[in-house]
Amino acid sequence: MNVLNIILVVLLVLSGLLTVALVLMHSGKGTGVSDMIASSIYNSGTGSGVLEKNLNRLTVITTTIFIVCVIVMALTFPTGTIG
Repeated sequence: MNVLNIILVVLLVLSGLLTVALVLMHSGKGTGVSDMIASSIYNSGTGSGVLEKNLNRLTVITTTIFIVCVIVMALTFPTGTIG
């Protein structure tokens, strides 16, 4: 593996983990993990709209990085040399 592929693998793992964490932090409609996290982060009276917008932006950014890494790796990763 060359340096580009190593960097892409690291970015892929980090962006994937961040995307999962950010999606879980979104406030949901029902009860569950997202409501437990969101209730401790957001206060319903103090600007939760701004926090939600920033959370949406971060989620879109990490998801875009993940998708770009997958596409670039599909085009550049050498066939049959994993491991």
